[in-house]
Amino acid sequence: MTQGPGDTVAAHWVTALPPRWLPFVQLMRLDRPIGTWLLFWPCVMGLILGAMADERNFTDWRDIYYVLLFAIGAVVMRGAGCAFNDIMDKDFDAQVARTAGRPIPSGRVSVKQAWALVAVLCWIGFGILIQFNWFAVVLGASSLLLVAAYPFMKRVTFWPQAWLGLTFNWGALLGFAAETGRLDWPVLILYAGLLFWTLGYDTIYAHQDKEDDALIGVKSTALLLGGNSRKWILRFYTISFTLILAGGFAEHAGSPFAFMLLLAGGHMLWQVRILKIDDSANCLMLFRANRVTGGLLATAFLVACWFG
Repeated sequence: MTQGPGDTVAAHWVTALPPRWLPFVQLMRLDRPIGTWLLFWPCVMGLILGAMADERNFTDWRDIYYVLLFAIGAVVMRGAGCAFNDIMDKDFDAQVARTAGRPIPSGRVSVKQAWALVAVLCWIGFGILIQFNWFAVVLGASSLLLVAAYPFMKRVTFWPQAWLGLTFNWGALLGFAAETGRLDWPVLILYAGLLFWTLGYDTIYAHQDKEDDALIGVKSTALLLGGNSRKWILRFYTISFTLILAGGFAEHAGSPFAFMLLLAGGHMLWQVRILKIDDSANCLMLFRANRVTGGLLATAFLVACWFG
């Protein structure tokens, strides 16, 4: 089997696929599911907060159906976004040791094939999107502007992680809109809090590539913040925790919500405490650990919805 990128997760179901499928699986990052989790959890939080706004308990068949749709959508649209990003970044990826083995720079998938994959995945995503109300459809479609601009942010600003935060957490707004047909202040506060969460975990991730990025002229918060990254990540996570707490309280979440959120906050503090910014394996492990953080955040909202 062809060796994938250095941060590939061993996955038995992937290795069992026909060899001709493997480059496309890797292009979609199906062998690296952490990004799908980070895209999915904000959707769940938005859905639950929307149910809270409409004073429902998030227990009927529609809620389950919406969670399923967002789960499939997270896989599909994350795959489309990764393929698009790799098309735009193919020349940069070829110069970075960790990404040189990706399907496009390694020549295992042509640019034409990658564009075809993006088109198919976007059509599937659109089929999922039209299951919601029209306000949610328009809101979801507008996220493509953020997705399209993201690959270029690292070329023009040291804050591409902030743009990723705007993009990856759009699902919180979409989930709320799918439930309610509108946007309220609490979900905007939640969205802002999740943006700072992304700033934290993606700064950790960016430290894996900082030396290569500096050589090829790509910008990131890891390069901007340098040795002060730990302090800044703590600040990002603190702001994130505060805003997410405020978003829940704005929809009348009670003490069970606050207790569960403390567990998520503790997980963020653990990340900062053991972070070693010059250890790529440590950075990757902590980045991946944020699927647990997201699960704890989503559970806090579910507890708030069920127990007040």
